[in-house]
Amino acid sequence: MKWRRTWAVAWKEWREVMRDRLFFAMAFVVPSMILLVLGYGLSLDVENIPFAAIDYDKSALSRDYLHRFIDSRYFDYRGEARNVQQLDRLLAASRIRFAIIVPPRFQERLAASRPVAVQSLIDGVFPYRTQVSKGYVAAINADFSAHLLTDAIAQRQGIPRARARQFVTPIRLDARYLYNQAIRSRWSMSSGLIMLVLMVSPPFLTALGVVRERENGSIYNIYASTVSRGEFIVGKLLPYVVISAMNIFILWGFAVWLFGAPFKGDPLFFFTASLVYVICTAGIGLLVSLIVRTQAAAALLTMVITFIPAMLYSGLLVPVESMGRETQIEAHLFPTLYYLRIVWGSFLKGLGWPMLWGNVAALVAYAAVLWSVGFLSFHKRPRQ
Repeated sequence: MKWRRTWAVAWKEWREVMRDRLFFAMAFVVPSMILLVLGYGLSLDVENIPFAAIDYDKSALSRDYLHRFIDSRYFDYRGEARNVQQLDRLLAASRIRFAIIVPPRFQERLAASRPVAVQSLIDGVFPYRTQVSKGYVAAINADFSAHLLTDAIAQRQGIPRARARQFVTPIRLDARYLYNQAIRSRWSMSSGLIMLVLMVSPPFLTALGVVRERENGSIYNIYASTVSRGEFIVGKLLPYVVISAMNIFILWGFAVWLFGAPFKGDPLFFFTASLVYVICTAGIGLLVSLIVRTQAAAALLTMVITFIPAMLYSGLLVPVESMGRETQIEAHLFPTLYYLRIVWGSFLKGLGWPMLWGNVAALVAYAAVLWSVGFLSFHKRPRQ
């Protein structure tokens, strides 16, 4: 392989990208737009849950109980309903996601040391949000119950309230959040979306770039020239690898400066691993370009085989450990899983080569297989 001819093919491809406004936009603008749109629109934080209440007791204790929910940052109080039928209509119209009903004689029964059943209604359309909302409700209710029990023990036994609290909760859980102390999904999502964008964009550009040559007939110039298939493949794909490498810095900047995600790792390691990942995903585009004959088919097939694994099997939305056994095996067959570990390890955990080298090795092996299959499947002479 002669690098002079390879550079000539690469320079020709680079000029075409710079000259074609649509292709230029797909190369530099679309990846950033994907990160911005999904970064702002995709959030796993469950906060400001709209809710309404019915207070049949109208006592000081019932108002105190309801204010535990009203004053919480996790709930957004929308007012008191007149009856249960109104709550049902509000829930059905999705104007509220949670409702709570305080029964009559609430304060009277608690003052007499008798249990009270408070009804809560939670919209269960979205299971994840429902489970988190249920956890919030249970935590607030348990804290209020512990508060009442603490006051009762302190009054009856004549002991300080702090000591009475120890009787109520003998085991105190001291939870510490590591790596994402603020528990902000935006930090994880904005950095994790780098994996998705670099999974979609390089194959998309690569597949369209090669298929475009075939569709407009200019590839026959390559067939008639002395350029070897290795020189053509490397020269053709090199500009898109360079463009994707430039997008790595752009996406990194958006995640750190725009979304505020902390970067604790080694920049050199992260860029090197990202470059390996880009080379790997560009190989996917090479294989797609060998299968299809039109740009429309290349775009459609590329989106299907890249976007779905990046969203479902990488661990971005659902932890791989929570998947079924067969699904976990399938997840390990895609490069997205390994690169997402590198991204989150670099951004949030400050990890580098000692801990993440295995994931980089998996990407290198993946890239070697893809490029080898692509090279062997490409024929300089068109098949009849």
